[in-house]
Amino acid sequence: MEILQIVITLALLFALAVPVGTWLYKIISGERWFADPVFDRVDGFFYRITGTRKEEQMDWKQYYLSLLLMNGVMFALLWVFLTVQGFLPLNPGHAGNMSPHLAFNTAASFITNTNWQSYSGENVSCLTQLVLTAFMFLAPASGLAAAAAFLRGVTGTGGLGNFYADVIRFTTRLLLPLSIFAAVILLACGVPQTLTGNSTVTTLEGAVQVITLGPVASLEAIKNLASNGGGFFNANSAHPFENPNAVSNLLTILSMGLISTSFVFAFGKLTKNKNQGRVLFAVLASLLILSVGVTYAAEMRGNPAVASAGLSQAGNMEGKETRFGVGGTSLFSAVTSAFQVGAVNGSQDSMTPLGGMMSLWNMILQTVFGGKGTGFIYVILYAILTVFLCGLMVGRTPEYLGRKIEGKEMKMVAVGILAHPLFALVPLALAVLLPSAFRAEGNPGFHGLSEMLYACISASANNGSAFAGLNANTPFWNISLGIVMLLGRYVPLAAMLCAAGSLSRKKIIPESAGTFRTDRPMFGLTLLFIIIIIGALSFFPALVLGPIAEQLAL
Repeated sequence: MEILQIVITLALLFALAVPVGTWLYKIISGERWFADPVFDRVDGFFYRITGTRKEEQMDWKQYYLSLLLMNGVMFALLWVFLTVQGFLPLNPGHAGNMSPHLAFNTAASFITNTNWQSYSGENVSCLTQLVLTAFMFLAPASGLAAAAAFLRGVTGTGGLGNFYADVIRFTTRLLLPLSIFAAVILLACGVPQTLTGNSTVTTLEGAVQVITLGPVASLEAIKNLASNGGGFFNANSAHPFENPNAVSNLLTILSMGLISTSFVFAFGKLTKNKNQGRVLFAVLASLLILSVGVTYAAEMRGNPAVASAGLSQAGNMEGKETRFGVGGTSLFSAVTSAFQVGAVNGSQDSMTPLGGMMSLWNMILQTVFGGKGTGFIYVILYAILTVFLCGLMVGRTPEYLGRKIEGKEMKMVAVGILAHPLFALVPLALAVLLPSAFRAEGNPGFHGLSEMLYACISASANNGSAFAGLNANTPFWNISLGIVMLLGRYVPLAAMLCAAGSLSRKKIIPESAGTFRTDRPMFGLTLLFIIIIIGALSFFPALVLGPIAEQLAL
């Protein structure tokens, strides 16, 4: 029954991605469609109040600097807001001000679409939750805009576009309509949406209990749709107010993967060759299905030490909600790490070493469909690397989508791919060496290293989920992970936009007998192996010392 649940959910996700891919294509390309008369008026209002000239084209430097400027202003405003939230209204729980280092971590987290939380969601005010919800629109819209510019440059559809116009279009035409639709369904499932604050009740035992309430449904909708992942409650999507039943769980999983999966089909339309998108879809879907299958098999097998003691176990149910079971939690875990969302409906820390390692593996690759927009950029970077390596094998200048791949593009591809392991592994090494950082670890041995490794990879990949055994609310972890989140977001984006700007200026080369076709299964198979090999070479030693060693120790 659980396997059928997994199959149906993935089938729905892949089926819905086709029409949403067409929707994305129209947003990116500017092609007219039936809803434009309504959306044009909404967009026009925001163009006027922001002074945006949508027809004004930007080069890659202007586009990137505009992205940095908007995100920098967002960071400064959010940091100040979080350090004074205790003095502001809509604070029924009397939440205090955040420390400067925690506010730095939180601001860095929410502007980079990471939404790592070193704080408990119950300990911030309703106003803070509303502000963070607003940032959950703006941060992913920035990433989607960068992806649109990158794809325009790679596919040669004419310039990189205008950053501010792209942010507005993605917000009004994609994120807002989908989040409103999802929020209404969540409300019907029983997710609360209120500003009245906490509710005090008397339990059956006569004890007084304070139940935290607030604008949950609106936050949950955009949290899942836009790779945010930050929960209203500390228990995230395991909390019954965030994810009360099977329907909300299904909606959450579909929401997490819908936009990222759709980018593949939008790419096929942009290239005017749907086989380009189909080949990439086959590669990424294979990685996702493999991840789900290994995670589910590991969690169903459970702990071999329990079986060797003669005790029966219906899978590893530690840290899992009975309303979701092993299947629902395993699927959720694989999807949230594959699509770089960070929401969880169970305890990642309680998963088997192999099951937890699959979440790590998805974040290492960043290409199992990946985060909203930026994840697909990584896919294209690996595609460019694939044609470059294949070109070297036959002694021919590599081409991708009719454009020559030369030294400048490959330097940017190298920066984009190598930045992730660099930003993840350096702070891990520091944490192991520094006693003040290591003392924050709650578990000894291999599992403790896995928890720190997970935190660093999650920050660098802008995922935001955690094993949760690590007390990250310390000056070292807040500052170091905040820096990693910023570097993991903006350094690869600079390299990607630079490569797109370079490719957009090149003339299209006619296809010849020596051209390595990227719309054929052979390219997909080669791409698959290169993605796996690069991921293994980058992180295999760290995985051996963490989850692999822990699995063998069982």
